[in-house]
This record gives sequence, C-alpha cells and structure tokens, in this order.
Amino acid sequence: MFTGIVEEAGQVVSFQLGTEAWKLVIAADQVCAGTAVGDSIAVNGCCLTVVQAAGRHLQFDVLEETRRLTNFSALRPGGLVNLERSLRFDGKVGGHFVTGHIDGLGAIEVLEPRGKDYYLKVRAPAGSGRHLVHKGSIAIDGISLTVAEVAGDALAVWLIPHTIEVTNLREKRAGDLVNLEFDMLGKYVEKLLALRT
Repeated sequence: MFTGIVEEAGQVVSFQLGTEAWKLVIAADQVCAGTAVGDSIAVNGCCLTVVQAAGRHLQFDVLEETRRLTNFSALRPGGLVNLERSLRFDGKVGGHFVTGHIDGLGAIEVLEPRGKDYYLKVRAPAGSGRHLVHKGSIAIDGISLTVAEVAGDALAVWLIPHTIEVTNLREKRAGDLVNLEFDMLGKYVEKLLALRT
C-alpha cells in the first residue's frame, strides 16, 4: 500500500530481458536508505519487489505482463522513474490510498506551464471515464493528484512546481504514456453496486 507521495525520481540504470524475467536496475538516494530485499517499492506507481539492494542501486524482476500493461516498455537507461517506499503504519498518509496495481495507460495530451502552475491533461483508456470524479483522486505514474476536470475519458490536473521538480513529469511531453491507477474506493463502490443490480 502506498500514498502517492513520490519520494524521489530515480534513474534507470538498465532494463533488460534476463533468463527468467525482465531485470530493472534503478539508481536512487533516499529510497535506498533502509530498503532491503523483499521490500515493496512503487516504480511509476507500479508495485515491485526488491530482489537486490546494494548501495544506491535497487534491482527488480518485472513480469512480461507488467512490462506490457504499463509504461515500462518505454523505459530506457538514463530515464527517470517515480519512487515511493510502501506505507508504514506509523507514518503519515499525505495523498490517498494507492495499491500499486495499474489500471491502464493514459496518453498525455497537454503538459504546459500556466502562470506559476502546470496543467496536465491525460486521455485515459476508452470507458475509463466512469472512474473519473471531479475533485476525486487519481495516481498518475504513482503521483497522488486531484482531478480538476473530467470530459468523457479525459481528465486534467493542476501541478505545483514542486511536483514537476521532484517527479519524472519534468521529462514528459505530449504523446508520452503514463500509468494510471483509479481511486480504489470508487472501484469498490462500482463493484458493489453492480452486484446489487
């Protein structure tokens, strides 16, 4: 379980197909502190298990399904990924409950400064609009954000400069894909209502 409050943007060292799985190696500073083999880390919002931890480097095994269903297929050495350690029960919940299970890929339509803030518009997969709620929560590449606009399957959020500075959004452009996780509570409500009808 995560909160969507990104701790830092780590750098991809390598992402290669190994004999048993895809191997993702990331260099980071803050997230490596106290992290051990078996710990869960959200990488661009996707929950992965640390299989090796040495100094500033973390290694993860990535399933082919995970690579296919997320923006991991676009990862390249030197690229940035958002990192968050799993929620501690004695810690703060600053964002919203994020499971690290990606619901789909969104395509950035607009990412631009507007005044002192930034405007981000994302096209979600067809039919996803039912999960988008004005002023509701969404995780975009693992970042907990508040939905400011909804138009069908598209959503927009406003970003403060700090979010741009500490996340991988500083590298993103229109057309790039982002991992989306819709609000968990909304998905449960939808399932429960469907079972009643």
